[in-house]
Amino acid sequence: MRVLASSRCQIPAVKNRFQVENHRRLGQFGRVKPAKYFVLILAVAVAAGCKKAETIAPPPSLDSQLPTQAQPQLPTLKIYLGAETLDAELATTPRETATGMMFRTNVTDDSAMLFVLHEPIRAPNGFWMTNCPVSLSAAYIGPDGIIEEIHHLEKNDNVPVVATNDNIVFVLEVNDGWFQRHNVSTGMLIRTEIGSLQKTFFQN
Repeated sequence: MRVLASSRCQIPAVKNRFQVENHRRLGQFGRVKPAKYFVLILAVAVAAGCKKAETIAPPPSLDSQLPTQAQPQLPTLKIYLGAETLDAELATTPRETATGMMFRTNVTDDSAMLFVLHEPIRAPNGFWMTNCPVSLSAAYIGPDGIIEEIHHLEKNDNVPVVATNDNIVFVLEVNDGWFQRHNVSTGMLIRTEIGSLQKTFFQN
């Protein structure tokens, strides 16, 4: 946590700001001894520092940047995992990816969201479950469309689930335990009607 300096700074007291060494000698009026002149400069500098501290706005907190509600259903694409077919919502923008399935409570075995990442996820980054009230399963998928890892994502857990493979560019989230119930495992290829995931999303 960044802590800003208090806006109430203590300014050193200055006695007799325009102290006169000899009030009968007008040439000396308003002159200050060097030591007291230094105190004046210090007081002005501290006061200026106080004023600057008052005008600095604190950076927005992470909580204030998080989505506050579920996103509308995203466009879907039919994907094939062996003998299984899913109509997966497509999260392709940073905002869609950041929101994911947050706040959704109606997750069923027909629910699926495919995250198309713009760059591979690498440690310490991963997928987390902040504001997700339902546990999920996630397949971490390489650029060739092969499932490299399958992870359990515990509901409302804000600790990222990090991939052990550093070349994950797709993530498929489904209802918790879906992969096991439908005999989908690592090493399986995911395809679309167009072909591979690479061809579907990154073909020039």
